[in-house]
Amino acid sequence: MRRVVSLFLPDLAIERLRRLERSASRQPERPVLELPVDDDPGACSVPRGGGWRLGARWAREGLPSRADVETQIAALPTHAQPPMRELGRRSEAANHPYKAVIAGHPAAKASPLDIKTNSLPPLALIGKAGRREEVVAACEGARAVGIHPGMAATHARALVSDLDFRPAEPEADAALLDRLALFAVRRWSPIAAVTPSDGLWIDLAGCAHLHGGEERFCRRLIAFCRRAGFTARVAVADTAGAAHALARFGRSELTRVEPGATASAISPLPIVALLLAPSALSAAKRFGFETVADLLPVARGPLARRLGLPAITRLDQALGAVAEPITPREDAEVPVVERRLLEPIGTAEAIEQVMGDLLNDLAQVLQARGLGARALRLTALRVDGTEQVVGVGTSRPTREVSHLLRLLKLRIERIDPGMGLEQFWLVAPHTEPLDAVDLGAVLAGEALVRDPARLVDVIAGRIGGYAVYRLAPVESHVPERAVTRSDPVEMPGSWPAWKRPIRLFARPEPLARVMALMPDQPPRRFEWRGKTYKIIAGDGPERVHGEWWRRDAEIWAVRDYYRVEDEAGGRYWVFRRGDGFEDETGDLSWWMHGVFG
Repeated sequence: MRRVVSLFLPDLAIERLRRLERSASRQPERPVLELPVDDDPGACSVPRGGGWRLGARWAREGLPSRADVETQIAALPTHAQPPMRELGRRSEAANHPYKAVIAGHPAAKASPLDIKTNSLPPLALIGKAGRREEVVAACEGARAVGIHPGMAATHARALVSDLDFRPAEPEADAALLDRLALFAVRRWSPIAAVTPSDGLWIDLAGCAHLHGGEERFCRRLIAFCRRAGFTARVAVADTAGAAHALARFGRSELTRVEPGATASAISPLPIVALLLAPSALSAAKRFGFETVADLLPVARGPLARRLGLPAITRLDQALGAVAEPITPREDAEVPVVERRLLEPIGTAEAIEQVMGDLLNDLAQVLQARGLGARALRLTALRVDGTEQVVGVGTSRPTREVSHLLRLLKLRIERIDPGMGLEQFWLVAPHTEPLDAVDLGAVLAGEALVRDPARLVDVIAGRIGGYAVYRLAPVESHVPERAVTRSDPVEMPGSWPAWKRPIRLFARPEPLARVMALMPDQPPRRFEWRGKTYKIIAGDGPERVHGEWWRRDAEIWAVRDYYRVEDEAGGRYWVFRRGDGFEDETGDLSWWMHGVFG
């Protein structure tokens, strides 16, 4: 099940500048020249080493008293007397001259001077909105004095002239989000993308357990952002649209929606949380739609005529009825090449030619980095805007163009050109170091070991990678556990010395009407799959005990294996449960476990 985390940074632009200011202020202190201090100045009141000390005679003598100062102030004209505030007799915050505080309003609880701004002046950012300049971001102190995003810049400057106004830097904010998305791809989840222009999407499907669960991951994410100096809000939901809405309009900084409860979670949210177009929002206001719950009972057809089809798509994406793909942030270190065509193409021959050109370019990139490709992903963009994606994999790292082209040609039939393909990307998402080949040993005839990797890649490209494997031994007493699947190009370990059948059944099959002499003679006759077999020769028994450390039922389990041959020359591997003496060892039933030759 898909689970998407939405990270919302409400004050990204402001806090990024604050973070830069803090880092710039942390300058290393220069060593100060320390002068020697004479602790015995003699008759002088000032130390010979420089500086001054409290209680020096020059600081105590000759100063007017407080009464003399007040007499001098009273003798001055009224207009020349200093105000009481400068005299230190009264200290209160002055009321804002342009904004009257309403009783009961949240702003009336605290004065703007009481707001914690980390000893920094209030800050607002000015940006372009069409032809006019407006406030695009404001800190808490600026919002307290009436400055809010969307306000005209001239109005904001007239309202508070001494406020710190700076131009917005959307490119720097986008670059910071891009670095954060790259960090998320490398550390948290392989699918992470930027949500313009103030957050991230992180897909936790299949990797939530690596971080201790969803709630633990979200709390660690909030703590990470707080350490970096950013205010964060996080939401987890089944869809990207629902997580995006809850992160921005939810009641708490951490909102986690249980699987299947998306509709009830987003119902009380305003419809602006669905990222509708301005025309759709004005139409919804005109028809009286205020929350998402107002849209849910309305039929899709009439709702589409009122708000438009894109609004219905956004609603269905938030509810999970329509898929909303997340284009992950690609690691900058991933090798990628691109080709743009002058005219669209649609034939298999033309596509093959473009594949060859892209592989030649990619081989040069891989050679420069000393890497070989283990996986390739080809993306073709059609003229109608849709993408066609195919991928291939290799069993070993390689950058041989002819071999990779042979694998990609097997995927041409899966590409639907439509009205034509106009752009191609070839990405190597999985690469490994590729060592150089010792040509001297090859020319000398010393490297004669044939590499099955090419054959494995071709077969896997036709029938699937999971269908090609090699058997490898496993240390186990039980025969059906002693074999496992392994990489087809890797050499398996050493096999045991005892003989095992070529065809070993995954599960033993029961035998009927078995005739055998007890306690340790092979069977003389049995029925298997509706056919009677008469045994003329046999060898055994080979006793195998159960693995008691796996489960309690195998503590006393015993199997006696026999290799038998019938009249037609068929050779079989059968066993009997139990040793014939203790009932706990087995019920003395016979089973077929494999066939020789």
